[in-house]
Amino acid sequence: MSLMMVSKVLALMLLTSHCQSENIHIGAVLSNMEVVNHLKEFVHEANSRLDVKAAGLSFNVTAQPMDANPIRSALSVCDDIITKRVHIMIASHPFEHDVSPISVSYTCGYYGMPLIGISARDSAFSDKNVHPTFMRTVPPYFNQAVVWVDLLTHFGWNQVIFVHGMDEEGRAILSRFQTLAEQREIKIEKTVKFSIGTTNFTELLQDVVEAQSRIVLLSAGKEDAEVLFNNAAELRIAYGSEYVWLVTEEAMKAYSTPVGAVGLELINEDEEANLEDSVKLIVDSVVELFRSGNMTAIKDTPDSCSTPMTSKWRDGMALFEHMKSMTIEGRTGMLQFTNEGDRLNSIYYIQNKQQDRVQMVGYHGNKESQGQMVNLRNEIVWPNGETDTPEGVQISTHLQVVTIESKPFVYRFPLLTENDMNHCDKKKGVNCSFTNSTTGETTFHCCYGYCMEMLKLIAGKVNFTYSVHLSAENIFGSFKRVGNGTKKEWTGMMGELTRDDGVTSDLLVAPLTINPERAAAIDFSKPFKYQGLSILVKKAQKDSSLASFLQPFTDTLWILVALSVHIVALVLYLLDRFSPFGRFKLAKNDDTEEDALNLSSAMWFAWGVLLNSGIGEGTPRSFSARVLGMVWAGFAMIIVASYTANLAAFLVLDRPDASISGIDDSRLRNPNENFRYATVKDSAVEMYFKRQVELSTMYRKMEELNYANADDAIRDVKIGEKLQAFIWDSSRLEYEDLKDCDLVRVGELFGRSGLGVGLKKGSPWTHRVSLAILGLHEGGDMEKLDNEWILVESTECPERAPTPATLGLTNMAGVFMMVAGGIVAGVFLIFVEILYKRHRGLKEKELELARNAADRWRGNIAKRKQLRHSWAYLRSLRGEPSKDSSHP
Repeated sequence: MSLMMVSKVLALMLLTSHCQSENIHIGAVLSNMEVVNHLKEFVHEANSRLDVKAAGLSFNVTAQPMDANPIRSALSVCDDIITKRVHIMIASHPFEHDVSPISVSYTCGYYGMPLIGISARDSAFSDKNVHPTFMRTVPPYFNQAVVWVDLLTHFGWNQVIFVHGMDEEGRAILSRFQTLAEQREIKIEKTVKFSIGTTNFTELLQDVVEAQSRIVLLSAGKEDAEVLFNNAAELRIAYGSEYVWLVTEEAMKAYSTPVGAVGLELINEDEEANLEDSVKLIVDSVVELFRSGNMTAIKDTPDSCSTPMTSKWRDGMALFEHMKSMTIEGRTGMLQFTNEGDRLNSIYYIQNKQQDRVQMVGYHGNKESQGQMVNLRNEIVWPNGETDTPEGVQISTHLQVVTIESKPFVYRFPLLTENDMNHCDKKKGVNCSFTNSTTGETTFHCCYGYCMEMLKLIAGKVNFTYSVHLSAENIFGSFKRVGNGTKKEWTGMMGELTRDDGVTSDLLVAPLTINPERAAAIDFSKPFKYQGLSILVKKAQKDSSLASFLQPFTDTLWILVALSVHIVALVLYLLDRFSPFGRFKLAKNDDTEEDALNLSSAMWFAWGVLLNSGIGEGTPRSFSARVLGMVWAGFAMIIVASYTANLAAFLVLDRPDASISGIDDSRLRNPNENFRYATVKDSAVEMYFKRQVELSTMYRKMEELNYANADDAIRDVKIGEKLQAFIWDSSRLEYEDLKDCDLVRVGELFGRSGLGVGLKKGSPWTHRVSLAILGLHEGGDMEKLDNEWILVESTECPERAPTPATLGLTNMAGVFMMVAGGIVAGVFLIFVEILYKRHRGLKEKELELARNAADRWRGNIAKRKQLRHSWAYLRSLRGEPSKDSSHP
């Protein structure tokens, strides 16, 4: 019997151990006991949930009102709550005080215990380095920046003035707004900062008066807002003005809030509702953790503030991270959290200050769609008393335009007479002024060219008038220290767009390259011309010598051809000379044989075949010589064809070689003293080389050689003594290449960019000017301007590629000289032949005379002999004795 009882007790103990639940202890410091009682009710209801029971969980609570003294509050948490081994804390604020639970957050953060704030909206709690375990069911104050950005987008405003206090909340909402505004392309024209407790805002508000924007964002407490609105009314930028005030929740509570102001109010800021959502968040998170098996028990719970911690409570940090990832539907709407533990998807009322009340005109956010959007249900009454949405900016339709002389975009000449005015009209120019920065004297000029015609087209599309003046410094401008000051500022035309010293402009219409440095200081329109960087050099003139026609072959080949002619002629002569068939009888006379090929005829034959001239006589007779003749004819055909093809390559398609090949040329990358190149000082091109690490060697080389302006550099390139290459915008160099026959662009484009119209930062004209430029591109106007001002080829220059160059006298002078030499040689030889003939004739005449004399002498001798014979015969007939032979 006793054994049976023991077994039952053991079974009951085992069953009890198996059914024992995990107890989750919630601690809380709330505003008052009434709220504490509500918390206990919420926890009791949670324990009755089926999913809680199914997970074997139970929740209990230890709560007390928060002390207004932060030190006593922290001590109370340590002594009365943490000692009870609580797992999660909930904190509100003291009754009738707005003290944040910062001391509670420090304590929980030190031990790694999750803390849910249900009323604290201070921006400081978003800093996880200081408050690592803090999360909240209400959004931080800086979350109003999200609503502002959506309101600005809804009304189509993209330029604002931001006024904020120099406290943590003011800096936080500014930082948040800047991040969001950049994504929506909303520009802050002015940022006005004030110290908390400022008694007079008149001087600070002058920046608001001088700005173009009429949308003012105000982050201020109630007391500061009241003073600020009173000063704004004195400056007439509050009541009945065109200024629109978007203000924070606290500023909207000021009694002096101007009519037409738009403010916000957080929906469901009720402590009880947020407390209920906090309990639901805790219960849902713990149930999900235990049911998923990621947590089976909560261990090592802190139980004393006197025990030093070597590390954060591991289970507490795991529970904190899981709660941040939760999404639940509560009384205050959809609960979601950022990585910092801040509430997302909060819903705000949009309020409008009207004559006798603050009217709720809509809300921001939507519980059903979880989206952040503007929903307006009533019309807003704006400060001017109307319901139509204001423009948001004060736009002057007469703009000040600054430009600079830069071919072919802007030319100028002084307007001295009425004829100059007429000439300006013919050039489609505009009147522009120039003020000498030294003397202060103002003169008037006619400005014309690509940019001035474009300005007229843009003004017609956007509908504004303008006055044009030339930059007093006559430079585009750079960001550098001026004088002995330490602060950097923009000079030149860029300075006129960025400074607020009275010498200011609204538009910069010139060939201004868009680059990061300039884009950080001013606004750019869409590019009106796309371009890059190029290199200009002096054209290398190819010397055409008298022997140009000999270029297809090398000297060695010419010598071998000449030797081949004579060798072949000699072999032909020998073959024909010794061949048994080298001579034969003529058909007309069987007794006469034609002589074999002599050396002179062989030479004539060889040259005749090579030069493709007709050969009438003196051809080889033997078969062996004729075989060699055919081989020689084939050789001559190949030689002549090769010569003709190479002559076309050298002369017909010949182009002068540039001195360099492009940006990668070794003479640029490895600079030397004999090859100098440069650009313009303080220009966008110099900035480009300064930025590019791989071009640092070139930048250092150019830095000491750079010119003050492009005109001087181009002039020196043309001279070719001081400068061999000039690196500049491709548009200008293309113009110079086409206009000047002595200059040529080399290499491919690099450093591609665009030319844009410059405007003040945050200018309301930026978008309109960009649309106008895009319209000009689509309508073909920009192409017309290119053809009219840039792509103007000089008629004096030889025809350029792709059509091949024609041969001129300089190319073929050698051939004509060779013919002339042949004529002179022929004339000279004919005189030699005549002289030789005359000399030979005299010799032949002397020989003829001698021959005649000899013949006469021989005749006389013969006659005498005949006579003696006759006399002897007669004597013999007469019987006379013959005489002695010595006496004839």
